[in-house]
Amino acid sequence: MEMDLTALEWLLFALAGVVTGVINTLAGSGSLITLPIFIFLCGLPAPVANGTNRIGVMVQSAVGVVGMSRSGVVDFRGAARLIIPAVAGAALGSRIAVSIDEEAMNYAIGGLMVFMLVVLLVNPRRWIHEGGFDLSTRRRALALPVFFAIGIYGGFIQAGVGIFLLAGLVLLARYTLSAANGIKLVIVAAYGIPTLAIFFLQDQVHMGFGLAMAVFQSIGAWLAVRFVVKMPNADVWIHRLLIAIVAVSAVLFFV
Repeated sequence: MEMDLTALEWLLFALAGVVTGVINTLAGSGSLITLPIFIFLCGLPAPVANGTNRIGVMVQSAVGVVGMSRSGVVDFRGAARLIIPAVAGAALGSRIAVSIDEEAMNYAIGGLMVFMLVVLLVNPRRWIHEGGFDLSTRRRALALPVFFAIGIYGGFIQAGVGIFLLAGLVLLARYTLSAANGIKLVIVAAYGIPTLAIFFLQDQVHMGFGLAMAVFQSIGAWLAVRFVVKMPNADVWIHRLLIAIVAVSAVLFFV
């Protein structure tokens, strides 16, 4: 497929990439922007859009990790405990995704958008607390299956996985939201390698659009790291933005 977008469409494409990089770094669910862009603007089938989306997510996550680690935000020791179950789940989820046809994928994405809207609207204050890391024996026993399940979801479709990862990291492991954001990026970057490989081998990746989006998402990730260090309460505004994005995306996918 050629990359024959107009100048205005490329401008929208670039803007979407930068905004997605910011949202994915600060909170999550930025793929709710890029998936519609790949499908409705670039004309990619839903399964190919799902695979292509993994390039930008992986690259932008790596950029975010580097930036946050330099600022002392990322706890790599804590992330290591959760990467393995998440990566294993993601590999399984991506195998499921490549076997689903385009219509089913559209309805699956649309249904997940509706679910994510509920998740974002119900008791948003539970995401913000001052607690420290707590992965005791009981919590660790819960964390393995929980992050394996989140990995399956992330492998199946990237959209919204950041919210689930933050939920597990904040509500289960008791990380603060800012620390959880950094660890979330480590996990997403780690499982991005096997999932992208699976989609690529099934010819469900458009390298041109994927690499172009990765450039703009990386710019957004770099801007977000600078922003989150200076304004730790930025997640409140990102949360409100996500509500609008999820609602619009759900309508687009079902229509």
